[in-house]
Amino acid sequence: MRMLSDWINGIEEINMHSSPVKFLIMIESGGPMVARLFDANRVHVTDMDASSEDVMATIEGIVPMHSGAAAEWDRALAGHSATERAAAQVYALAV
Repeated sequence: MRMLSDWINGIEEINMHSSPVKFLIMIESGGPMVARLFDANRVHVTDMDASSEDVMATIEGIVPMHSGAAAEWDRALAGHSATERAAAQVYALAV
C-alpha cells in the first residue's frame, strides 16, 4: 500500500514549482473529518479522507502543535467555522 508520504512526494514530482507539504490539519468540514494538506506558507495543497490508513500512518507518533484557531491559520482556514477551527489538530510533518 502506498503511504501518504509517497503520495505527497508524487505531487511534488508532478508539480516541481510547488513547495513540499509541511502541515496536515485534521478538521471537521460540515460533518466528516478531513485531512487538509498545506505547504510551509500555509497554501492549500489538497484534502484527503481523515480516516484513511495513509493519514493515520502519517500522523502516528506526531503530537499536534495547536488548534486551527491560531492567527496564522486565519487565511488558510477561512471557510471553516470558529468551532471547527478550535477543534482542529495541526500536525507539522517532516519535510
